[in-house]
Parts: sequence; C-alpha cells; structure tokens
Amino acid sequence: MKWMEQELETLAAESLERSLREGVPLQGSPGCIRQGEQAKLNLSSNDYLGLAGHPAIAETIRRELLREGTGSGASRLVTGNASAYTRLEEELASWQQSESALVFANGYMANTGVIRALAGRSDVVFSDQLNHASIVDGIVLSRAEHARYRHNDMSHLRSLLYKYRDRPRKLIVTDAVFSMDGDCAPLRELAELKQEYGAMLMVDEAHSGGIYGTQGEGLCHKLGIKDCVDIHMGTFSKSFGVYGAYICGSRTLIRWLVNHARPLIYSTALPPALVAGISTALHLVQAEHERRERLWDSVKLFRSLLDSAGFSIGSGDSPIVPLLVGDNAKALRFSNALATQGIAAVAIRPPTVPAGTARIRFSLSASHTVKELAEAAGVIRRTGLETGVLRA
Repeated sequence: MKWMEQELETLAAESLERSLREGVPLQGSPGCIRQGEQAKLNLSSNDYLGLAGHPAIAETIRRELLREGTGSGASRLVTGNASAYTRLEEELASWQQSESALVFANGYMANTGVIRALAGRSDVVFSDQLNHASIVDGIVLSRAEHARYRHNDMSHLRSLLYKYRDRPRKLIVTDAVFSMDGDCAPLRELAELKQEYGAMLMVDEAHSGGIYGTQGEGLCHKLGIKDCVDIHMGTFSKSFGVYGAYICGSRTLIRWLVNHARPLIYSTALPPALVAGISTALHLVQAEHERRERLWDSVKLFRSLLDSAGFSIGSGDSPIVPLLVGDNAKALRFSNALATQGIAAVAIRPPTVPAGTARIRFSLSASHTVKELAEAAGVIRRTGLETGVLRA
C-alpha cells in the first residue's frame, strides 16, 4: 500500500489532492450552506431551480416512505419495479413528447449503461473532448472505437464521420451544456451531421433539463430539434432537486435498454418514495415558470458583474460560470479565501478540466437573490485582487 502514500504526496505537492468536507443546507436561507460553524452563500450547487428543499417534494417522500418503506428490495427486473416507476415514466414520456422513458438510479449509470448497450467492438462513438466523465467511461466500457472531436468543432467531427463512414453503428454523443465550461453544444449542426452520416445521436441534458424550454424540457426542445435526437438523457439531481436519471426515446430503444443496460439490470431499484418525490418535482419544474425567469435574470446579472470586473469567465450563457485561473495552487488559494469571506465556491482542477485551466466554477440558483449575488460579486472582485487572480 506504500505506493498510495507516494502518489497522494505527489498529488498534494501539485495542489491536486481532493478531500471531503461536510456541508448542510442552511435552514431558512435558500441558496446558503453551513460548513463547520460558518454559513456561506452556496455558489457551487447544481440546484438550479432551488427545488432541493421544496416542501411539496419532501412531503411526498415522507408520505410514501410511511406507505412503501425505505427500500425497493431488488432490481427493477426482479421485484423492485414499483407502480411509482410506471407513473413517472409515463409522465416523462409525455413531458418530452417521446414514445417511452426509462428511469435509472443516477446519471453516471445511465450514460455508462446506455452507451455500452448501443455500441460494441466493431462500432465507433464520436464524443466531444469536453464531455462528462460518465460518457467517456461508457465508451471505454463499450469497447467501441472512441473518436474524440475537438470541443464544438463540427468540421473536425465531419472529418471523423467521413473517416468511419463504413462502420456498422455510429453514435454521436454530447453534453447539451458542458458542466465545467457552461457553454452549449451546437445541437442543430449535430442533428444535421447525424442525419447526413446515418448515425445515432445521444444528448445529455443533465445541466440543461429543467431550465431550457417552455416547461423545462431542455435545450433540444428549445432549439426545435428534439425529433432528431435518438437518445435523450437527463438527471433529477440538478434542476429537479432530487436524485436519479432518465432516458427518453422510442419504444424500441427502451425495450432494448431494459434487456441490455447492465446498470439497470444489475442494480437495486431506487426506493419507491424517492421515485414518487421525483414525480412531484417534475410537476413543479413544468408549472413554476417564475423559477426559470428568476434564474435567467440572476445569470445575466452575475455574468455581467464578473465580466465588468475583468475576470475571464468563458463564452457561455448558462447558470454555470467558470472563472478561469489557470494555476492549481492559485485556484485553491482563491477558493479558500472566498470561503473565509462566506462564499462556497470550489476550485476545479485536473483531471476534471485540462491541465493549465484550473478554475472556480460558480453555479447559480433561482434561490439566490439579486442582493446576494451583487454582494458576492464584490467579494469575488476584492478577493481576486488580493490573491493575484485579478490584476488592478
């Protein structure tokens, strides 16, 4: 086991070691978190619509816990497929205007399970180089050839599609909103290339579901290309404020996944009470439009304040705002300094992001007030100057 200590020492020396820290929501202060004895504005959560503490979701789960118990007891293909699953999947299919839907335990399992079920040794998967790790791992598990194209570079993707045009199965997979950069994939162009080369298209809407579209359906719906997407994936752990993931698509796709997606087949099902809570969250996502309006107002304000302060925040317009620092140690110092000033903003370092691009990744929520964000931007600017991240 000595090698572990040596490797950890190397990580620490390069400011790359990670550690766990406790944090609990601050009662009565949405958008805030308590870490130790200090209350902080939580600018690192993916709770985009502020639903994680919604009383209606909590009440649904409480009621169903008393009726259904705490666990499902088996995988969905054994005895764990409670009636709450059927209701939720019907609601998801209706919401996404798709033929069918399938719920997974989480987004990581959905991506790894689906990609492995759709591609094999003789196939090729085309993947944006900034796609989430779960997509990358799904491709590795599939043993298909991994053709990575430069971030959002459709000319590069086209050249790869032409190179592998004779492969029996071709799958293009992309994040809709990239989790560490906050920019969007060129989904219309991807849909055109998919049709031109006879490929399947899978879109991960983990960070766009709930916030784009008239009822939070996602970026594919907003752009009007949802019918071009063969595999529509989303999660319940972000905008929905709960836990889990879903796949929407054709009835044939869902039948195939029930028989071939190993994480679904060989994992215990989510507790029925949690699944019922997701249904309540889905209703709130569709009905409470003002949450999306508040969020987008906050996004415009916060991005404008950081940009005018002179920070490099990337080109996106989503609730994910990456403040680029570059150096690992400096990013950690900046994050720790913000923490002492009452702002929870985590430093993101390699291998999560490419070497030399360490950053503070801010995530905004409908729970944040204009006053909180304006004050936070002032603190961030001042701390940036004090730590040398921002030059006067």
